[in-house]
Amino acid sequence: MLTKNFWGPLLEKSQSIFANKKVLIGLWICLALITTAKQISTNSYNNYLIFKYSYWHAVDHLNLYLEYPSQYNDSNHYGPFFSLFFTPFAVLPNILGMLLWQLGNTLLFFWSLNKLPLSENQKLIMMWICSHELLTSLFSFQINPGIAAIIILSFVLIENKKDFWAAFFIVLGTFIKLYGIVGLAFFFFSKQKLKLTLSLAFWVLAFSILPMIFFGYHYILQSYSEWYQSLAHKNIQNGSLDSYQDISVMGMTRRIFQDSSIPNLPFLVGGLILYGLPYFRLKQYKNLGFRLMILVSTLLFTVLFSSGSESPTYIIAFAGVAIWFIIQDRPLNKWHIFLLIFALVLTSFSPSDLFPKYIRDHYVKHYALKALPCLLIWMVTIYQMIRTDFSIKNIKYE
Repeated sequence: MLTKNFWGPLLEKSQSIFANKKVLIGLWICLALITTAKQISTNSYNNYLIFKYSYWHAVDHLNLYLEYPSQYNDSNHYGPFFSLFFTPFAVLPNILGMLLWQLGNTLLFFWSLNKLPLSENQKLIMMWICSHELLTSLFSFQINPGIAAIIILSFVLIENKKDFWAAFFIVLGTFIKLYGIVGLAFFFFSKQKLKLTLSLAFWVLAFSILPMIFFGYHYILQSYSEWYQSLAHKNIQNGSLDSYQDISVMGMTRRIFQDSSIPNLPFLVGGLILYGLPYFRLKQYKNLGFRLMILVSTLLFTVLFSSGSESPTYIIAFAGVAIWFIIQDRPLNKWHIFLLIFALVLTSFSPSDLFPKYIRDHYVKHYALKALPCLLIWMVTIYQMIRTDFSIKNIKYE
């Protein structure tokens, strides 16, 4: 059993604090509150200001994607719909808006993991594995925990034959940050494909019209054009060797070879081919283990093959790491344990003070090595999905 092989000392006693979900959710709420207080005390909440002003700029019909140095640094790269989505937080005083934003992302992420078709112990272990990476993400005030939740909920709702709401989350994530479109990866597992297709069309129409009602038809259409231009420009910027983004397969390669001219396309084509290979195993679709592995692959692929990936984005990939580890066969393979520890150390702990600063600055950041453990786990995931018969997989699900 998993608990006896690796996590027994933590979870085998019913009174252990590690086996108490209330303790864990309390810890996560504290992480949200502490990171918010810490960033407020140092005036380090630039991303929140970008989100807040995206609403007010939309109200005033200003370009959402220009730089406004008097208000914040950098520029906005979220979809026009996000300006409307952020309204409840934007109209509040900064402190209250920030607290609710952080708590909302944290609780949505918790809820999504809790909805996965796994045992209570498996869910708890996943959440503990994700805790430090969640902390890293919360410091940035970005929506990455929410995006991870949106992808996971797209999967869960299709599993539960709630395709209308699965479509809601797929379209919501797409209109906010494009990443949500990967929820379409679970389309093949739907038992109600026509309903899912019609629901997707409905929500695309709804999310297209809603911001037009509030901000104007012509303004929103122009904003979509400007959004595309901003993303294209950002993609070029991300390819530089000193960018804080591009912590991806492509970025890691560019930095190892110190060649910013290495293009994305060969990696994207190769990655898509590998990602798509397991889908040819049609007979495996009926097995929950296979479908969960597709979820793992999707969460990892989304981050690994995006030039926009930065350190806080890895909460999406790390959710994939946690799910991957928890659904491995018992007894656990030493190689799988090593990969988890490698991911915890190099991916999760490396941005923090728990990691040697010199190694972090001169190696991990310099070569975008935060991506390496996740890449290895993704490749193992693809191999397992191609070779494993999940109908005889030695694991119990909820």
